[in-house]
Amino acid sequence: MDLRRGRRAFREIDVLRVLVLTAILFASLAALVCAPGPSARAALGEPAVVDVRLGVHPDKTRFVMELSEAVDFKVFTLPDPYRVVIDFPILSWASAPAAAGGGIVSGWRHGRFDERTMRLVLDATGPVRVREAFVIPPRDGRQARFVLDLEAASHADFAREMNRPHGTRGGEPVAASLPPVPLPPPAPAAAPPPVPAAAPPPVPAPPSIPEAVAQEVAFSPPAPPARPAAEAPPEVLAGIPFPPPLPPLRLRGESALPMIVIDAGHGGADPGAVAVTGEFEKAITLSVARELRRQLLATGRYRVALTRSDDTFIRLRDRVAEARAQKADLFVSLHADSIDSSKFRGLSVYTLSDTASDREAAMLAARENRVDAIGGIDLAVESDEVASILIDLAQRDTMNHSRRFANLLVAEMKQVVPLVPRPHRSAGFAVLTAPDIPSVLVELGYLSSPQDARLLSQAEHQKRVARGIVRGIDGFFSIALGLSRS
Repeated sequence: MDLRRGRRAFREIDVLRVLVLTAILFASLAALVCAPGPSARAALGEPAVVDVRLGVHPDKTRFVMELSEAVDFKVFTLPDPYRVVIDFPILSWASAPAAAGGGIVSGWRHGRFDERTMRLVLDATGPVRVREAFVIPPRDGRQARFVLDLEAASHADFAREMNRPHGTRGGEPVAASLPPVPLPPPAPAAAPPPVPAAAPPPVPAPPSIPEAVAQEVAFSPPAPPARPAAEAPPEVLAGIPFPPPLPPLRLRGESALPMIVIDAGHGGADPGAVAVTGEFEKAITLSVARELRRQLLATGRYRVALTRSDDTFIRLRDRVAEARAQKADLFVSLHADSIDSSKFRGLSVYTLSDTASDREAAMLAARENRVDAIGGIDLAVESDEVASILIDLAQRDTMNHSRRFANLLVAEMKQVVPLVPRPHRSAGFAVLTAPDIPSVLVELGYLSSPQDARLLSQAEHQKRVARGIVRGIDGFFSIALGLSRS
């Protein structure tokens, strides 16, 4: 009996040991999975960002990112606007601080580029050169660190360096393979005096915009829709009063029909944001641009051109140059945003900010070749002071027309899609810098939002969005051209 009792006691002790060990194992796994710290994520196989900081030195700006482990990277620079791009494997950013600028870095942002790549973008205040880029492995009790040293550069140095990426593979330096980025063309010399000719041949449209369609019929602004007696007049929409009456908008071309240039954002080697559904921003913007062109041409009231009609990479400044070459009366750039939150969604409309406008005016006034800088006026024969004044006046008038159109567009689009808070915003987007073309940039929605991403990939939703933009364009030209006839 005593022997049986002893064996039973030992069995009970063994069972208890198994239960205790099992409880400890499950508790450890739960702590590993649920802990928000970078060490837990690193243990699960995903490198994590521990800290990010920016240091400003007399001769350089240093960007440092502390990591849970050493990782490979690839660094290269892009123009228009100037920025430094760093590609990493997928990283966890739960512990990283908010973006903040300093030195020659005005700010930074990050996001998933594809299923294996996380992309970090540093916005630069001007031409920039990568002095050094390297990873310090963990040592002396410190985390691994990615270090990037940047310094200001001349435009020529930037052009030479931007196709020369830095990077590592397996911890060893390599020459990364990147698609070539087209360099900006040299500034053209002053135009020679025209050669008299009895019948000059017609100038063909630029090959990159074959969609321009001219129709020789008189422009007839659409009749405004009937409004209830209590509804606000067209000068006040969505509770936003317009600025004082503007000077009349004069069509830039010889045709009686306004020319609308539609810019589908990104393209080619630049896919833009990647939707949570896997679709690229460049495909969505091109699809909406084609539908908008179709609807505008169907009205018979406009000529329309696209900056790109296929999957082609076009520099930002070249998009503006094409719009000016087409003598555009309105420029609409289409994009789709993306952020880390999946809950934020909605459409927004951007016009050029005052700060960016002042900077652009200074650049125009400083150019040696100022022929036809604004509205067909040859500023080359004017003094610097007179040229600066004329450019500023033209820009202010253009910005006021842009803001009027943005307000009209917001009023129409709120009937079609959700809008972000303060949907009319301003920024220094390069595609908005034409000094004599009213221009807006429309962020169609957030591809990081499942609702927006799903809708923007649907043809019916794209048609609704295009109809809203067409109504905004109709209202803009009804008011702007009506002012010139009153």
